[in-house]
Amino acid sequence: MPNSVPIVGAVRGRGAKSNRAGRFEWAGKEDFDDGWTEHDPEPPRLDDTLTALKSRTIISHNDSPDIGFDQSINPYVGCSHGCIYCYARPSHAYLGLSPGIDFESKLFFKPEAERLLERELSKKGYVCRPIHVGGNTDPYQPAERRLRITRSLLGVMDRFNQPCSIITKSNLITRDVDLLASLAERNLVRAIVSVTTLDRALARAMEPRAATPARRLAAVETLAKAGVPVSVNMAPVIPGLNDHEIEAVLEKAAAAGARGAGYVLLRLPLEIKDLFREWLEAERPDRARRVMSLVRQTRGGKDYDAEWTKRMRGEGPIAELIRARFKRASAQYGLNGERVPMATDLFRPPPQVGDQMELFE
Repeated sequence: MPNSVPIVGAVRGRGAKSNRAGRFEWAGKEDFDDGWTEHDPEPPRLDDTLTALKSRTIISHNDSPDIGFDQSINPYVGCSHGCIYCYARPSHAYLGLSPGIDFESKLFFKPEAERLLERELSKKGYVCRPIHVGGNTDPYQPAERRLRITRSLLGVMDRFNQPCSIITKSNLITRDVDLLASLAERNLVRAIVSVTTLDRALARAMEPRAATPARRLAAVETLAKAGVPVSVNMAPVIPGLNDHEIEAVLEKAAAAGARGAGYVLLRLPLEIKDLFREWLEAERPDRARRVMSLVRQTRGGKDYDAEWTKRMRGEGPIAELIRARFKRASAQYGLNGERVPMATDLFRPPPQVGDQMELFE
């Protein structure tokens, strides 16, 4: 794919402030103002592009000890929610695109996802284990309204009695409450809604095209009332920016009907470090230096530490204080109950046309 062309200035409705080339490109490009260009006071508009991906498989596998699943499905690559902190941004570099604005606007989808999942679940050697939907990018980003790929995957899970979990920061998940409730009746699903802040202005700046905090909490309430086990994930917790909201977020989550809660400390791997600093200077210049100082204090003096035992929670006094506060608030609001494993003994591929009926059970 061609190298990304930098975009001058902020782009309306996007999280990233630049579009630097990915780390695998042989040449990099970067904007600067030489005084000759008269910038339009109105930020430029950028439309999304959607490209179909040809995939051979749909289930991804991982062996990371600090991730709670080893099978996952991502219907989309890239995400138009535009969350500045998104840990999936660097993956766009593998496509020859920028982890900046390209990640938010040059999107890819997997049109054969339903067929591929049916095929993989029907293999004789398949061992049923929960599958996480949306571990990389949001399965309910705006394109899903039209493409309905995530819904088709949930339909396969329902037919096969395949346990799954699904995470989103979109109210669109409530569209599929019928399938989620059906799965929940058999203990085959867990839903997680990401609520990073209750501050509408901060959410708009940090997650520009995601649902408002109020709509995410409304989604929690809708799912809970339908009998779907739902948790809230405060991810990321950013020291000096949203960490003061831990107790308030968990209180609202519990009131909406959430059964559990989790968090992840801000992660800044690879290109995200520069993108996040750039965003801080533009959106929160009064606290940018303090936030980055606090982040480094949770990462051994660095912007990020990728060590498996530390990357999700950090280390040091500030990270420990966040952990203790989250633990206490979870207990206070009843969000620390024991998690019941999802059922795996119900799994069975449905009979296909032409299959011979089994004579004996």
